Amino acid sequence: MKPLEPDDPRILGQYRLLRVLGAGGMGKVFLGRSAQGRTVAVKLIHPQLALDPDFRHRFQREIAAAQRVGGEWTAPVLDSDTEGEIPWVATGYIAGPPLYDIVTQFGVLPERTLWRLAEGLALALTAIHDSGLVHRDLKPSNVLATVDGPRVIDFGIARAVGGSVLTRTGAVVGSPGYMSPEQVRGEKLDPASDVFSLGATLTYAATGAGPYDTEDGAAHALMYRVINEPPNLRHLAGPLRELVTACLAKNPGERPAPREIAAAARAHGTSGPWLPANLIDQLLRDTVQLLSIEEPAREPAADTPPPAPPGAPSTA
Repeated sequence: MKPLEPDDPRILGQYRLLRVLGAGGMGKVFLGRSAQGRTVAVKLIHPQLALDPDFRHRFQREIAAAQRVGGEWTAPVLDSDTEGEIPWVATGYIAGPPLYDIVTQFGVLPERTLWRLAEGLALALTAIHDSGLVHRDLKPSNVLATVDGPRVIDFGIARAVGGSVLTRTGAVVGSPGYMSPEQVRGEKLDPASDVFSLGATLTYAATGAGPYDTEDGAAHALMYRVINEPPNLRHLAGPLRELVTACLAKNPGERPAPREIAAAARAHGTSGPWLPANLIDQLLRDTVQLLSIEEPAREPAADTPPPAPPGAPSTA
């Protein structure tokens, strides 16, 4: 979380922007607050991308996809402006870091947490698929860990079930290493493709590496291994390895359905917090820090005179 830069907007719609949460190829994400005091995340796309009709349409589709799924397992969409000069969308702020950052900073997750992660992701995919969508980009950086469970974000490339994964230029859309073989080949996708990505994401959480990661991390090399080679699951064992192996089957028809994954994970789950104590402590500290961020002082209106110093004669 960084301070606003001089050229960053201070207000978008009804939201006062407080900090920069991140930036990427699509644009910037800001921490903001509504007039009612609700903390939100506001995504503002790059001005040059706003000039591209295809990209603007993709942004509109992302918002529509997130609205169809709802907010239980995702960030709820609160407001948006897709027709303005620079489109933006406001979602509920999710107080939790990406799974990718958690594993990078704290190490691999314990088995109890992995089963709860599997259940949460499976329930999220169930909601997504029941809405008639395939996420197409489930990966560690698109999973946020909250005290209550995982949340799936970023519907930027979500499509209706059966939709193509090729752009109009013929490029495959997705994240190498977490894409299913059929996604790599540019075929039409169904929910089984997201199940493959779930298995790859679980592998990362359990081992610190994706199932097809090697020293050669080039995109084309990753995609070749996804299609032609077995996953590297040597650090997984027992029922968890069996579940991940099933999710990573090359044949989509051999993968379990998300509801089956959720049931299997629930059978191995335990009561109590799903995250280790040190991660819960960090999340609580981050939440306290978030709530302590104060809004910048509002500048007085131009036609409002400054208050008179004590003892000054009245002008009335």
